[in-house]
Amino acid sequence: MSAIGTRLRNLPWFEGLPREVAVLSAVAFCVALGFGILAPAIPVFAKSFDVTATQAASVISVFALLRLIGAVPAGWLVDRIGERSVLVTGLTIVAVSSALAGFSTTFNQLLAFRGIGGLGSAMFTVSAMALLLRSVGPEQRGRAAGAFQGGFLLGGVAGPAVGGIVTGFSVRLPFFVYAATLGAAVVVVITMMAHTHLREKDPTAPVLDDPSEAKGWRQLVHALGDRSYVTALVVNLGNGFTSFGLRSAIVPLFVVYSLGLSPAWTGYGLLAAALVQAVLLLPAGRMADTRGRKPALVIGTGATTLGFAALALTGAIPPFLGAMAVLGIGSAFLGSAPAAVVGDITGGRRSGPIVATFQMVSDVGAVAGPVIAGRIVDKTGSYETAFFVGAAVVAVAFLLTLTMPETLRRASTAATTETGAAVDGGTGQTAAP
Repeated sequence: MSAIGTRLRNLPWFEGLPREVAVLSAVAFCVALGFGILAPAIPVFAKSFDVTATQAASVISVFALLRLIGAVPAGWLVDRIGERSVLVTGLTIVAVSSALAGFSTTFNQLLAFRGIGGLGSAMFTVSAMALLLRSVGPEQRGRAAGAFQGGFLLGGVAGPAVGGIVTGFSVRLPFFVYAATLGAAVVVVITMMAHTHLREKDPTAPVLDDPSEAKGWRQLVHALGDRSYVTALVVNLGNGFTSFGLRSAIVPLFVVYSLGLSPAWTGYGLLAAALVQAVLLLPAGRMADTRGRKPALVIGTGATTLGFAALALTGAIPPFLGAMAVLGIGSAFLGSAPAAVVGDITGGRRSGPIVATFQMVSDVGAVAGPVIAGRIVDKTGSYETAFFVGAAVVAVAFLLTLTMPETLRRASTAATTETGAAVDGGTGQTAAP
């Protein structure tokens, strides 16, 4: 396992970053790969119980809903028992619930096990991001977040391709494959992060004046008074609404029923966005760490706004692919800069509620996006209107980023002026509690 970690660190994405970033990115890849394999099989398996289309779709919704509900308790647990314990527990819950879902003999069993999996997913997401942000210093947070998102991206691209093959053997098999990939992630965490070193608390954020667990929720209240943190929340909400919700739910319908193309073109468009995002993730993260979080956020929200506006004006294949590529640009920058802002706010300290709230708003957007956009399409008969609404949502975030205070300069200045607290890639670390 240590040899694998060394090879990962030698990749350009992880050069100069702590080993923990490579390990967490590998975990993200395992999770996304398994979910990508499973996702296409969920509604098909649900329909095998002779239920309606709405009931079949509820299996997907219950996972997202319980994941949303579980974010706040997950943040509390991170402060209570630590990031690594929550991470392993969350991954284990999703793995076991997935295997049990594969053995389901009734629809209600399937629904219950997927809901339990959503709770485990919330624990994984919050603890992994909290651990990532505590593993790096201010000058590394953008690249670290980008590398972590890269793991999800690569797994998400590879998963559906493998999933089609797996589902061909059995509609239950993807549930067990997903459990296996999650089991592999658990092994990676246990064996490669047993002696994780996290950074000493730095003076990045004066709002976190007491790292004790009892102050966790009070820290969140203080953070909500920071304009940069609020901006990061709005950006993540808009990103969840559009990129994770609207794009996934409405673009496939738009391609078929508005552009009159085959469903395959949805895949080509999503592939175009993914390729652009993959190419730009590393430069976007490096920009957030050198030029600042604010410029990266401006580019990310601006590109996403333009991308959805362009989709609304699209009437042919070339502009459709171009609009999707622009959305890929936005996703690359929004995959690193908002999380880096949160890391600057927490100052590398344990603060589960702050990270949990950040993750939760994205889930709110992802849940609300398809519902709101679907209602718009039903009422107006216009996919274009739905895309303009998405563009407007992100445009609000864009306007906020134009006036937000820069957190990188604040973090770097504070860290280097604190006596003995200068942080670089290999110093100022202490064993994690």
